[in-house]
Order: sequence, then structure tokens, then C-alpha cells
Amino acid sequence: MSYFKRKAFTMIELVFVIVILGILAAIAVPKLAVTRNDAQIAKGRSDVAAIRAAIVNERQTRLLQGSSSYINKLHHGTDMLFDNNGTATSTLLQYGVATKTDTDGTWQPYANANGSNWEYKFHVMGGDHVFTYNPTDGTFKCTSGTYCTQLVN
Repeated sequence: MSYFKRKAFTMIELVFVIVILGILAAIAVPKLAVTRNDAQIAKGRSDVAAIRAAIVNERQTRLLQGSSSYINKLHHGTDMLFDNNGTATSTLLQYGVATKTDTDGTWQPYANANGSNWEYKFHVMGGDHVFTYNPTDGTFKCTSGTYCTQLVN
């Protein structure tokens, strides 16, 4: 009686492995999409916290110099936001935030519809969220958008 050694997988074993990989992929792909959305919200929350901290820091600097006013706007041009208010001595964020159009996790200047207030859009999960900066009291608030609560808390 001759015996031979098996050196390959059988077709049933290969099909079984492919089925298991398919099940794992069906479970993992939706989880990855949710993780990406959570990361975009976390980035926005981090940006908002940094902008608010920079506004407070700028106010503290102004108070030490004898001025009680807040910075009058958060950007100089339209290609870079939160960099300064047009003067080299008044840097808000060290590097600023580059603007992009309709890409998740990006900021854009928005129409100044509220008189002296400045507005900015943060695009996340397919929607725009409008933030309004009020130079009178230094507030930077989310005024419209589906995920405002998650972005500011």
C-alpha cells in the first residue's frame, strides 16, 4: 500500500477560509466607516478648542498691554484661516489652517452675514457647520449644523 503526502489545501478548506474572511470583512468595513467619522468629529473638536484657546490667549496678551478688546477677526486672507487679523504682531494660531472646499475635516471662510461678526464653515460628514466669531465678547460658537453639539462639547 502506498501512501502519499498531501502538499496542498483541498477546495473545501479554501472555500471555508474565503467564507470566514468575507464574514470578517462584512463586520469590519462598517466599523471602519464609523471610526473615520468619529476621527473627523474629534479633529473638529480639537480645532475648535485650539481656536478658542488662541482667542483667550490673544485677549490675555491684549489685557497685559492695556487693551480690553478682543481680536477683531481671526484671519487675514481667504487661503489661510485663524492665522492673524492682518497684522504680523497679532498671530492667532502659529501656522493657521489652510482652506479647502467641501472636503471633510476642512474649514472655509463663510459669508459675513451678521454685521461685524465673522463666520467660518467646518465641513464634516457631508455637511457644513457654521461657526460665528463675535469680536465684541470673543465667543466662537457653532450656530448651525447637524453635529454642532459634538463639535463643541
